[in-house]
Amino acid sequence: MHIACPHCHSLNRVPDERLGEQPRCGRCKQPLLPGAPAELGDADFESVVGRTELPVLIDFWAPWCGPCRMMAPHFEQAAQALQGRVQCFKVNSDDNPKAAVRNRIRSIPTLVLMRGGQEIARHSGAMSARDLVRWVEAQLGAA
Repeated sequence: MHIACPHCHSLNRVPDERLGEQPRCGRCKQPLLPGAPAELGDADFESVVGRTELPVLIDFWAPWCGPCRMMAPHFEQAAQALQGRVQCFKVNSDDNPKAAVRNRIRSIPTLVLMRGGQEIARHSGAMSARDLVRWVEAQLGAA
């Protein structure tokens, strides 16, 4: 499994059976799958999402959005529950308009599930952590 480091963007090869062992980047030594959402922006979106074979869940949000703020702790809980199976990221759509436009974000919060840079599914609107995990698992089971 190839995973792009969310910190230094270097590509790391991790055997599938070791995904649950908290792998670290071979270059910067930071956790590859920290169990918490990492921030992505216009500059690093493609280099991370497009080169990672592990499914990626992206929360497009904005700081002024009430439902986004309400969902933030649920997204963090879901990232913990999905650790080793899905890499979770947050993209502030106000600060990163290119990533938002490229992914056709029309409302926030919007969750986009991707694999290998290709969209698998999307959901607009806030979700609880439990519903978010169920939704991701259902999408990955269907993909």
